[in-house]
Amino acid sequence: MDKYTLERDGQIDFYNVFLPRVNSTLTLDEILANYNDGVLNGNLLEFKLHVTDLNTVLFQCIKYSSALRIKGKRVPANILIVDLNAATVWQYHSATYLEYIEKPYSGGASKDNSGFVGGSPVRTLHYDDQLDTEALIQILKENNFTKIHIDENCVVGWATSFYKRVPNSRKEDFIGDDSGKHKTIGEIRHPVHFKDYIYPYTGETNVKFNYLMDALNDFLQKKNLGAFYTPDLYAEKSVELVRQAIKRVPPHNDYIILDRCAGTGNLERHLNDEELGHCVVSTVEYYEYKVLQELIGEKVRHIIPPIETTDTFNAGLVNGADALSKEYIDNPVIKQYIDAPNCTIILFENPPYAETTSAEHQRHSASKKSSSWKNSFVVQEMKKEVKGSVSNDLGNAFIWSGFKYYLRQLTDSYIVYSPVKYWKAQHLIHKKFLQGYAFNRRHFHTNIDACIMCALWANIEDTETKELKLAGYDIKNEELQEYTQSLPVKLLKRTYSEVYYDKRPLMNKKMDGILCALNGTERTEGRNPNRVADDTVLCYMVAHSSGFDNPDLDSSLLVAARYDGNGFFVRKDNYLEKLPLFCASRYITYNHEWTERARIMKSADGSDRFARDVANGKLSQFLLKCLLFTCVEMQNHMRTFTGSDGRFYKNELCLDGTNGETIALRDIKVLDFDESEKAILKQWNTVLDYARQCEGYNPALTYGVYQIYAELDTSHKDETTGEIVYDNLELHSALAGLKTLVKAYYNSEIVPTLFEYEFLK
Repeated sequence: MDKYTLERDGQIDFYNVFLPRVNSTLTLDEILANYNDGVLNGNLLEFKLHVTDLNTVLFQCIKYSSALRIKGKRVPANILIVDLNAATVWQYHSATYLEYIEKPYSGGASKDNSGFVGGSPVRTLHYDDQLDTEALIQILKENNFTKIHIDENCVVGWATSFYKRVPNSRKEDFIGDDSGKHKTIGEIRHPVHFKDYIYPYTGETNVKFNYLMDALNDFLQKKNLGAFYTPDLYAEKSVELVRQAIKRVPPHNDYIILDRCAGTGNLERHLNDEELGHCVVSTVEYYEYKVLQELIGEKVRHIIPPIETTDTFNAGLVNGADALSKEYIDNPVIKQYIDAPNCTIILFENPPYAETTSAEHQRHSASKKSSSWKNSFVVQEMKKEVKGSVSNDLGNAFIWSGFKYYLRQLTDSYIVYSPVKYWKAQHLIHKKFLQGYAFNRRHFHTNIDACIMCALWANIEDTETKELKLAGYDIKNEELQEYTQSLPVKLLKRTYSEVYYDKRPLMNKKMDGILCALNGTERTEGRNPNRVADDTVLCYMVAHSSGFDNPDLDSSLLVAARYDGNGFFVRKDNYLEKLPLFCASRYITYNHEWTERARIMKSADGSDRFARDVANGKLSQFLLKCLLFTCVEMQNHMRTFTGSDGRFYKNELCLDGTNGETIALRDIKVLDFDESEKAILKQWNTVLDYARQCEGYNPALTYGVYQIYAELDTSHKDETTGEIVYDNLELHSALAGLKTLVKAYYNSEIVPTLFEYEFLK
């Protein structure tokens, strides 16, 4: 047999030799899809150049099996440890080690494995022997798997796998039980699709999964209901605000703490028994409702509805518990307190968050189905009083209706979790802010680092406050980590499109130009009617939206109009003063800490000062700094090409003078270059030099950074190693170096002035 110095070479040789006898249709990508050395049928393989300790390698394989289980993937029945240079395979049965497989592990699977004591292998094979080779082939053909037990560590993974395998299935089909009036026995209790992979779950109820109930919904239900989950440490912290609200209750008044979207009650978990005795809670999702009943049903004052009846279940939801319905607003149990003059109302909620116009919804062709809440009574009433897109946010519907239908007296309060935009940019409420916290959204069963505000509002009108100060808390090592300085949230009044977009009429009104896609190439279709090609136009800019939810979608520089609009034509006579809009739109790319996203937004509130200082020349050097940044920023997607209209579109906002001086090169000459700017120019010239050496380089084109990246920084996948190999490594490295310089320059030279003139706020 061959001898190997690289494990990867031996691994690939092994598969190339055995796959034709096992399954010739399988590819290496399929076998290596789970970040281990391979899963082939019912076998998990681990390769070593030399095996020095079987126990250590076996424990590594156990960790890999644990990861498969947690992801909701089948656990192979066989573990095969392969010594490549000894041509030896040791076979173990994973079922023997199930108690270890059913534990979660952190860190790399190949680390900290010494000390484990496993049993003897069930078989040892030497595949330089023909009989053993044939035996190994038969093992590799086996398609058996070890059954695992469902618990809180793996239930979400298996739910995801179930919804993928069984289209149009719902939560009841996965976790349904017979504990209530609606008795659907779900997959985990009576496995059908996973009968060979999981043992039936024997828990009488789903209370064990109470913190995961939102994550167990199918895709559409998750988006329709939004996220209810609140991390335990944040829930505990927000109880401090509840207790402040209770102190505002007048003497001799009764009070209720109303949570219309309680989920499984994790917000209420840290209330004491006295406080729970004042709680009125509900949740619209049926299996959360059942867990809510079980966990705190005997402690709270009311649950809506009070008990389960035969008509409580409605397609996975709870009849009578939809907080956006008129039926709920008129619910007599709640209304008796709303109508009582000697009762104080405290709302304590983490409203569901849903954006049902997202790209993910479009891929599932499900935006209409998951936007059914937009037809609710509350949203229709809200639209009569609130104009614009504010009513498109499910959380806003809860906040608006909270003040509209439940809070009546000055001593009433609302403790609410939500992104700050409802106050900062959308001006949904004008109430007195008493105290608030900033929390990291990543811990709310999401994968996004962003700011969530938990605010205590008094039911007192306040149109004077322009800034809120929040105490910031992240979660590190399962503990709250407090920021030493408060995080300000400043009110935003005017948007870019209202003030800065150039709305002057264009000379050429033929509308016979082209449209551009997001990547700067021509696009033949689009809804933007402004297809103007005009000698006065330099480019088309999009600096859309106040927030940074989709920074690359809401920020564009293109040589022609973007296919979907949302921008304006930048003219040659004033383009420099428009560049700060583009620069500000890149803020979150270079400052993506959770404290910034959803707290810092784009604003035109400093436009008067900005216009004055542009006119008096105070900002001339700053505008040239913005020009330099724009020319070397990757999101500037201007390209040079000939359009289908026969016009030659040249990128004038770049530093390539190969085919004559660009407007950028002409104007940037008066920048007083400091050392950082000289370093950027030097690195740009390095990039351009390497670009000119590329096979696809066209000397007739004027290249910007993005066009070089998109057209010349090409790569391919190495068929042997599976790794990405760059065709022009020097160019790729030079681009990476430029990006590093640009980030440092942006934060030191551009960002402070953007804040000073309130482009960022």
